[in-house]
Amino acid sequence: MIPRAPETRLLLAARGLRAVGDGLVSLLLPVYLLELGHGPLETGVIATATLAGSAVLTLLVGLYAHLASGRTLLIGAALLMMLTGIAFAVFDDFWPLVLVAFVGTLNPSSGDVSVFLPLEQAQLARGVSDRDRTRLFARYSFIGSIMAAVGALGAALPEVAAQVWGTGLKPALQAAFLVYAFLGGLALLLYRCLPRAVETADPDRAPVKPLGRSRRIVLTLAALFSLDAFAGGLVVQSLLALWLFERFGLSLAAAGAIFFWTGLLSALSYFAAAWIADRIGLINTMVFTHLPSNLCLALVPFAPSLSLAIVLLLLRSALSQMDVPTRTSYVMAVVAPEERAAAASVTSVPRSLAAAASPALAGALLAASGFGWPLVLAGGLKAVYDLLLLMRFRNLRPPEETARHAHP
Repeated sequence: MIPRAPETRLLLAARGLRAVGDGLVSLLLPVYLLELGHGPLETGVIATATLAGSAVLTLLVGLYAHLASGRTLLIGAALLMMLTGIAFAVFDDFWPLVLVAFVGTLNPSSGDVSVFLPLEQAQLARGVSDRDRTRLFARYSFIGSIMAAVGALGAALPEVAAQVWGTGLKPALQAAFLVYAFLGGLALLLYRCLPRAVETADPDRAPVKPLGRSRRIVLTLAALFSLDAFAGGLVVQSLLALWLFERFGLSLAAAGAIFFWTGLLSALSYFAAAWIADRIGLINTMVFTHLPSNLCLALVPFAPSLSLAIVLLLLRSALSQMDVPTRTSYVMAVVAPEERAAAASVTSVPRSLAAAASPALAGALLAASGFGWPLVLAGGLKAVYDLLLLMRFRNLRPPEETARHAHP
C-alpha cells in the first residue's frame, strides 16, 4: 500500500491537471495555428520550437535544481504554464508565437517531457519508501496517460461551442488555451500547498555539481534510453496509422478504436509492471516484458490479415510500456537522493531528442517500400537495447532488491 502523504497526493493531482492540458493542446495547436493563417511550414516550425525549448528548459532545470527548492521551481514552472496559455490566446503573429513556444511549456505530443518531470519525480521519490517506489511511479504514469486522453477528448469542445454559439472557431480555440492557463493556475495552487519541509532533500549536503558520484550511471542509462527512444520514433502513432491505412485500407474510425484500446492497455500495464517488479526485479521487468513486445512489433508487417496485425499490436501495447514506471523507479533508486532531479532530466531529455530524429527515416522507408520496414527495424533496435541494458545493469540492484537478496 502506497503511503498517502499529503505531498504525494498534491503532486499526483497536479500531474493529472497538467496532463489534461497537454492532451488538449496537443490536438488543438495545429488547428489553431492554421486558423490564425499560418501554413504547414509555420506550424511545423512552432511545433519544433516547443520540443526544442522544452528539452533545453528541462535540462537546465534538472542540472540546476540542486541549487533551489523543488517547491519553488514547481511553482515557477506552473506560472510559466499560465503565461504560455495566455500568450497563445493573445498573440497572432508568427515570431512572437515561436518565441513563446520555445520558452513556454506547450507540448505538441500528449506525453510528458517537460520542465515539471524531473522536479516531480525527485519529490515523489523522496516521499516514498524503496518498497513502494515503483507502485507510486506506476500510479504517476497511469494518471498522466488517462488524463491526457481526457484532455484529447476535450479537444472536440471548441468546434462544438463555435457551432452552438455561432462565435467562430478562433475565439473558441483561444478560450481553450485560456483553459490550459487555468489548469496551470490550479497546479500552481497545489504546488503552493507542498510542505516547505520537503523543499530540499538535504540542504547541508547539497552537491557542488548536479551529477557527482552518479554521473557515469546516469550517462550510460541516458545513452541506452536514447537508443530505445530512437527506435520508438520509427513507429510513432501517426506513422503506424499511415502504414495501416496503406496496407489494409483501414478506416479512420477503425484506427481510432484500435489506438484507443492500445492506449488503454498500455496505461493498465503500469500496475502490472509494479506487481511483476516486486517479484523479479526492476531490470528484469524492463527487459523481459520489452523483448516479447518487440517481437510482436517486428512480426506485424508479416501478418497476412488485419485481424492478426491488430492482435499483435494489442499484445505489444500490453507489454511495451511496462518499462515506463520501472525505468523511472530504477533511475531514482540507483542515484544519490540529491542528484535525482538532474538524473531525471539527463535521462529524459536525450530520449526526447532521439525520438524526434527517427520519424523522418521511417517516412523515407515507408515511401520506398510499403512492407513496414520501420516496424521491423524498431523491433530489432529495441531488442538490442534490452540486451545491452541487461548486460550492463543486471548486477546494479536498487536498495529494496539488495535487501531482499540479503534476507531471503
